[in-house]
Order: sequence, then structure tokens, then C-alpha cells
Amino acid sequence: MVKTILYRVYQLFIAAPLCLVATLITALTVIIGCTLGDGDFWGYYPGRWWSRFIIRVLLLPVKVEGREHLAKGQSYVFVSNHQGAFDIFLIYGFLGRNFKWMMKHQLRSIPFVGKACEAAHHIFVDKRGPSRIRESYEQARQTLSDGMSLVVFPEGSRTFTGHMGQFRRGAFMLADELQLPVCPLTINGSFRVKPRMKDIYWVFWHPLSLTIHEPIQPISQGADNIRHTEEKSYEVIMSGLVPEYQGYVENPDQ
Repeated sequence: MVKTILYRVYQLFIAAPLCLVATLITALTVIIGCTLGDGDFWGYYPGRWWSRFIIRVLLLPVKVEGREHLAKGQSYVFVSNHQGAFDIFLIYGFLGRNFKWMMKHQLRSIPFVGKACEAAHHIFVDKRGPSRIRESYEQARQTLSDGMSLVVFPEGSRTFTGHMGQFRRGAFMLADELQLPVCPLTINGSFRVKPRMKDIYWVFWHPLSLTIHEPIQPISQGADNIRHTEEKSYEVIMSGLVPEYQGYVENPDQ
């Protein structure tokens, strides 16, 4: 209990102000840098440094496994379970690969951060009509065609329980169309650090881990390959979860 109180005092008076300033500086840097210079550089590295800073200032230990599975110069469709808000910092800061996010269009409304994501050409997934869905899909396809990797949360929303919900097929259809490998990522600890719908103002100390699994190569093109990469990714990501959170639990937000 004493440790919890001390950690909250630290968050309130030290970590929170530092994170707020870092977020503002990072967002402005991305907006200006992408406007004036190389969008691939400014759209990734400031966010990577910002994410690492957030993790470090909150004193959260991080373990990463499996970077040896990634080939230099290869584009991937990365797919990950979505345990909580800190998935963003963990992947952005520690994956070690330049990429673009696919994210909910609602995030565009976050002050400064939304504009920075827009300037960096991250992809806002807008499901408010077929034409907007097609536009999001086409932007993602063009991103991968240009040699950039993509990170997708196929569940589409954060878990309420720490368990995985269903996967949507969009990411696997993109990988199939361009015949790219799908690389599964397993996140552990993020649900414990920032559980959804619980004490939204506080972060809970807990170790974080990111497991980069061996990429799944296409076995063909079409429905069989889409089904194979989706099912194999789900199985592999699930196998990397700690036993407490293994098993499917329906997510009403999907």
C-alpha cells in the first residue's frame, strides 16, 4: 500500500508533468518535421523516443524477445493483441522497425497527438460508411506498396479482461494482396499497467514484455492464405500470453 501511494505521488508531481511536456514537444516536432522534411524519419523516430521516455519515466521495466526474426529491408504486416493503452508505447518504442499505425479515427481528435499522427501519415480507420473503409484500406495498401511496414491491432479495440477477442481480416487481406509476411506480436503486462475502465487517472507498476514471433510467410494467394495467416497469427499470439490471460473472451466493444 505504501509503495502504491508513493508511486502515485511520483506520477502526480514528477512523471505526469514530464510526460505532458514530452508529448507536446514530440507532437510539435513531428508536425513541423513532417511538413518540412522526411516524413518517414520524422513520423517515426520522435515517436519512438517519446515512447521510450514515457516508459522510462514511469519506471516500467521492459523485456523484448525475437528481434532476430526480422529481416533487414523486409516489409511486414505486424499484428498484435491489444491489452491496453501502453501497447502503443511498447511497440512504438521497442519494436525497432519503422512502420505506420492503423488506428481508430477517433484518435484524430486528441489535441496535438491527432495532428501529429495525421502529419506522419498514420492511417485512421474510419468505419462510418463503405467509401471511408475503402479509403482507409487503399491508404494502407499504398503504405505497404511503398516498402513501409504496418502495425495493426486486429481485435480493433482494447480488451476488458486481458484476454483476446476475435480478429478482423483486414490486415490479413492486405498481406495476402501484396504477398507480404505477417509478423505476430504478443504483448504481456500492458493490461496490468493500465486496465481498461479502472482508475483511468493512474498507472499501475508492472513489467511489460513484447515478443516478436517468427513471421508467417504466405502459402498461396487468396482465401486459403488469408485464413491460414489469420488463424496461425491468433494461435501464435495466444501461445505467447501468460497463462492467466490465455483463452478467448468475447469483447463487447468489437
